[in-house]
Order: sequence, then structure tokens, then C-alpha cells
Amino acid sequence: MKTHYKNLREFIDVLEREGELLRIKDEVSAHLEISHITDLASKSPHGGKALLFENVRDSEFPVITNAFGSIKRICLALGVGNLDELGARIDDIMNIKAPRSFMDVGRVLPTALDLFKSMPRAAGKKAPCQEVVHLGDDVDLRRIPVLHCWPQDGGPFVTLPLVFTRSLATGKRNMGMYRLQLFDRNTTGMHWHIHKDGSHFFNEYVKAGKRMEVAVAIGTDPATTYAATAPLPRGIDEMMLAGFIRHKTVPMVKCLTVDLEVPAEAEFVLEGYVDPGELRREGPFGDHTGYYSLVDDYPVFHVTAVTHKREAVYSATVVGRPPMEDCYLAKATERLFLPLLKMVMPEIRDYFMPWEGVFHNIVVVSIAKEYPGQARKVMHGLWGQGQMSFCKAIVVVDEGLDITGYASLMNEFMSTLDVNTDVMVTSGILDVLDHSAPEPLYGGKIGIDLTSRVKGELPRTSYGEGVNSLSKEDLISQVQEIIGEDGDCRIIHGKANRLLIISVGSQGTSELSNDLLASSALSPFNLFLVYDYGIDLKDNSLILWKLFNNTDPIRDILVTGNRVVINACKKSRSEQHQREWPDDIVMTEEIIQGIRQRGIEDIIMG
Repeated sequence: MKTHYKNLREFIDVLEREGELLRIKDEVSAHLEISHITDLASKSPHGGKALLFENVRDSEFPVITNAFGSIKRICLALGVGNLDELGARIDDIMNIKAPRSFMDVGRVLPTALDLFKSMPRAAGKKAPCQEVVHLGDDVDLRRIPVLHCWPQDGGPFVTLPLVFTRSLATGKRNMGMYRLQLFDRNTTGMHWHIHKDGSHFFNEYVKAGKRMEVAVAIGTDPATTYAATAPLPRGIDEMMLAGFIRHKTVPMVKCLTVDLEVPAEAEFVLEGYVDPGELRREGPFGDHTGYYSLVDDYPVFHVTAVTHKREAVYSATVVGRPPMEDCYLAKATERLFLPLLKMVMPEIRDYFMPWEGVFHNIVVVSIAKEYPGQARKVMHGLWGQGQMSFCKAIVVVDEGLDITGYASLMNEFMSTLDVNTDVMVTSGILDVLDHSAPEPLYGGKIGIDLTSRVKGELPRTSYGEGVNSLSKEDLISQVQEIIGEDGDCRIIHGKANRLLIISVGSQGTSELSNDLLASSALSPFNLFLVYDYGIDLKDNSLILWKLFNNTDPIRDILVTGNRVVINACKKSRSEQHQREWPDDIVMTEEIIQGIRQRGIEDIIMG
């Protein structure tokens, strides 16, 4: 297993040798076509292949996408046989004990050397990323094949940028991944969210009234690209994480027009600045939630230099409804940070972030339970931990349960849940991309305790199987009587609960929830999920994605006794939702048919 790559092209070579790369020789456009082809690959079994587009219309540069988009490729990228190896190395570091003998020194020396090799170093005055230089009026970002990913996007977006900034207060470096919308030949948006380190640094410059220098690297070795996505604690240099993953330091080079350093082997580098007080409308953007993030004001990045390698390869990712490439980057983060969570809360045994929850909407945690209320202690503890504080739903289960298996989780939920004792609804901060809350950045949260009872906790009660002689047709008829529209339904039986999943022809309302609970024909059911009409209720991934994304636990969950209705429909102003509700990301039929007719879809689907 190769543990480090000098640059992106070495990684591409390995992908090809491993049968993980598909070269697309047909001419394709960076406007929508590459995105659609990448989406087809991402949703193929096991994430399809990495795609190298060799002939991009109106561009001299090839484009690579989906390079991280499978378990095999993310492991290849990070130089591991499986993703838990990263966490194991972190665990080794956290458990280092001071040596007391020469034998102890020999034991800890490899780990100490591993840490020493993580430190970034200077590459010298010349670097491959500066083989070609464009300065001043010669800067033209439109030469780069930046992708216009989805039909409603506000323009082309750089989607894998490694953004380098420096704190005005401490001088510490940050490398983050913040998308860049191209405005014109030398300006872009700088989309850093308010809870990101880049935004925190920017606020320092705003308060001081000073211009902030910025450098952006595109197309680095895979460990460095991954490190830019990792939610490290503030003040920890992401370049050290990159070196730690690589087992080798990352060579850095000084930029030409700003006082910052970037990876010397980057394919492209953008240099420039952000002025305090200057904002421009940015978006919409088809985001990893599967919805468009809305238009808002963000700082403007003025590009003073573009440098790149000769015959550079442009690296991009396409995000949208999961599964997409970013799901596998998130899986690496999940595995890497498990030892850190266990250090803070030792009862945690494992955790799992289903991709339908788009990283911030749900986490399932298994614990070794010892005392009453411990599951709720874990919930509150996680809501106080860094990026985990944005999580909307936390489900806690006993150790030993297969938390990555949807069948086992659903069986546990249906056979264990007691609505009266196991559900906790509260409120707190949310990710900026959560569109379901009535207010941005703040809304309802839910915790569900499915752990076994211990002495001192109330016993569970079961709603039971109930009696229901209605056929599906009769159930649909009963639902239609309540909503007055066409609908569909699906039944899931459990030992303790019975679930009725419904799609309705109009938006769900609190009145509808009350009507469902009041219907004598539906009395055998104690759990109801309500969706917009047209949702395929047999598609488990789809109904979970809609559930996690479209519900605010305070507004959209109605509990009466031991029965509950969850409204996962699109919300309107009449339902206490004054914010604009974003559209699902859908490719145009013209692009879909064009790619199909040219035979490219057949190539992707194999």
C-alpha cells in the first residue's frame, strides 16, 4: 500500500493501475455535462470509477472528478487498508506514555518520528506549481475549466479549493475548503460559513480594517486535499494532519504576490486578497444536502496571480443528493475522529453518520451503558463537541449492535422505542445548510435513547401489534378521506411499534397530523411519517434523506400519548416557515438525453 503521493498525478497513476480510473475521451462541457456524468458514476454500485475528462470543451486542461468516491479509492488516497487504521494511529499518539527506560524510548520513537515527519517544510524558491505564471491583467480564471454543476447554480464554482489564510491575532495558518463562485476573470466569492476558521480569521481583519491575504491551491496530493475537509479544532494546522496521514512532510512554497505558503506540488494556485466590508451576492449552489443552498452575501476574493503546472490537471468534486464523492470523505473523518470522541466520552464504542443525514443531520452512537440517564448525558456531550454541535438528531444504542446496518437499526427502533420515555426534544445551533428550521442556524434537535434499561430508569411500554384488518387499498382510502387528495402508504410492523408511512397530495399541516391520530381506522398505528406526494415510499434511502433534511423536531413532530406524527413534507409560510424552501437538485432533461444519446452514459454504467 502506497502511504504517500508526491502529487495528484501520482495518485491518478495509481488509480489507473488499480482499475479505478475511467478516461473520458469524448468532448464534454464543463457546463452541466461533466456534473451529470459524475453524478451517474457516483450513484453506480460502489461509487463507480474516478473520471478523467481528457477533452473539455474550450479548455486546454483535463478535469478529474470522483477521485475519492468509493471506499477503495478513499483508502488508496489515504494510504490505508481500511479507514480505521487512521483512528488507530491517532489512538497510539494519545496513549503515549513518558519513557522510563531505553526500551521504552525504542517503543515510542517510531510514533515520535511519525509526528516529526508531519511538520510542513519549505520546498525552495522554485516549485512545480509555479511553472506557469499569470500576473495582473494576464489573470483570467475563465481559462480554467471550472464546473457549472447544476442548472440553478449562480455560475461556475471551484469545488475542491484548499483556501489558505493566516490569523491576524496569532499568525497561525488555516487551510479550509470553501467553495468559490467565479464572478469574472479575476474575482470570485469566498463562501466561508460563520462557524469556520477562515471566517473567524476574516473577522479579525474586518475589526482591524485591514485587507486579508488569501491563497488557494487546487489539485494537491490526496492526503492534503482530504485534510482541508477535516473539522480540526481551531489552531491546529491542517498541513500537519496532511503530513501525519502521508507519513511524510508536505513541501510548501512561498506565493508570488501574497505572504502565504501553499503546497509546492499543487496543480493550480490562485493568489489574492479579500477586502473587509466588501460583499457580493453568491449562489444559489447545488449543495451536498441534495438541495440548493440559497443566495446570500459573501466576501469577494480578488485574484492577483494564477500559477500552475505545465499540463496541469484540474481537480473538482460534484455534490448533490447522496451518495456522492463527499460521502466517502466524510466516512474518513468519521473513522479518524472516533478516538478523540472516546477520549472525551469513554463510554462511546462507535458512531455512524448515515449519508442520508448529509453529515450534520443525524449520528448513531453505541455506548457501554453503566448508569441511568447515560444515553442523555452522551447526547448533551456530543452537542457540546465542535462540529458535532450542529447535529440535529442523535440516536444512542447499546454496544454490540451493528449500527452501520439499516436493517438492524430499523429492527431496534421498531422493537424498542417507547415514545413516552425514549424521545428528548430540545433546541440549539444548526448547520447553516439546514433548511428545515424556521430560523437560520438555530432550531429543534432530537435525541432518541434505544439503550437497554438499567436500574433507576422507567420501564418501557409497548404499543403492540394492534389489530388491523385493512388492506393497503382500504388504508389508502382512509388516508384519502382525511387529506382529500391522492396518496400512497407503506406499513412497517415491529415488536413494539407499528409505522404507517404516507405520501399526501398537498403539504402536511398540523391539522393533518391531528386527523391522522383521530382516525379510528388508523388506531393500530402509533408512528406516522408524512411525505409529499410522488415520493417513492419503497426507496429507504430516499425516505430517510427526506426525513432527516425536511423536519424540525420542535415544529414537525406531534406527540400525543404514545403516538407520534412526523411531518417530512415541504413547508410553507402557513406552517410557521417564513424562509425560502430550497429546490431539490435535478439535472435538465436536455443534458440527460444528450449524454445518453452520445453513448457516454453506457460507458459510465459499464
